[in-house]
Amino acid sequence: MNSQVRVAILGATGAVGAELLELLESRNFPIADLKLLASSRSAGRTLPFQGEQLPVEVVGEKSFKGVDIVLASAGGTISKAWASKAVESGAVMIDNSSAFRMNPEVPLVIPEINPEAAATHQGIIANPNCTTILMAMAVWPLHQVQPVQRIIAATYQSASGAGARAMEELKTQAQAILQDQTPPTESFPYPLAFNLFPHNTPINEQGYCEEEMKMVNETRKIFNAPQLRISATCVRVPVLRAHSEAINLEFSEPMSVDQAREVLSKAPGVRLVEDWQANYFPMPIDATGKDEVLVGRIRQDLSHPCGLELWLCGDQIRKGAALNAVQIAELLVEGNLIKPKTAMVSC
Repeated sequence: MNSQVRVAILGATGAVGAELLELLESRNFPIADLKLLASSRSAGRTLPFQGEQLPVEVVGEKSFKGVDIVLASAGGTISKAWASKAVESGAVMIDNSSAFRMNPEVPLVIPEINPEAAATHQGIIANPNCTTILMAMAVWPLHQVQPVQRIIAATYQSASGAGARAMEELKTQAQAILQDQTPPTESFPYPLAFNLFPHNTPINEQGYCEEEMKMVNETRKIFNAPQLRISATCVRVPVLRAHSEAINLEFSEPMSVDQAREVLSKAPGVRLVEDWQANYFPMPIDATGKDEVLVGRIRQDLSHPCGLELWLCGDQIRKGAALNAVQIAELLVEGNLIKPKTAMVSC
């Protein structure tokens, strides 16, 4: 990547924003200029980047002038409010919120799976939900060898999925409970420390929460498989960082455990972690801070001849959010896909 790119991070002071900064620096992304944008609450702050302290600016009408790529991770409401301004200014917004994921005009991209979709953008590219990304990274390589007919997923989602404040709240709750005090609940409706509960996003008439339906609908869109049967149960667990998922796959024909291991051991962005003698498999503590999705405990489903079970862990803030966004930005630079738009997605 030789082209120098002018980048803005919208939501720079959040957990994902901090990770975006680290990744842009560690991956030597070709930055000509970097703007850090946030709400008025962050006015006056500075953040480190390449040995300097960069000021955090309050996002405004002229914030995107001269910017090529906007990495947005400030929530759906903020993304919707500023997307049109960013695109009108000539920038491509890579959005980490759910605001545009299911818009048919907006590509939903995981670079290891559907990089070609990035070329169809009209100014906005959506980053999938973290649980969707982690699951898709493990399932897609197998699906390419033997089509998957059905996916049953159970997630074990860490506090990091709710942001930096939620992570701090989990620490505070643990301290409070150990001191026989009432744990504070601001980021979550219930105490998460020493507890777990079904994901607290709104529930639809079928009894599935919003987080579960994201996994269903987004996976179908990314795989270009609108009829793929998927069911998910999402649970918040008292883990600080990195999500885990138990996945049951039903294939069109039997796939051996050995073949699945071979496929996943060669899959980009995936690392096979299995030590059966030591009963050692992927754990959130091992996935934290890592780029790869850790996959293991692959075994035959005893209830179905075409079924496999597997377990995975992945860092929600990295591959589940910031890393995927930076990889999309790299696709844009490498493919010379940053250009004036002839059309713009309705915001």
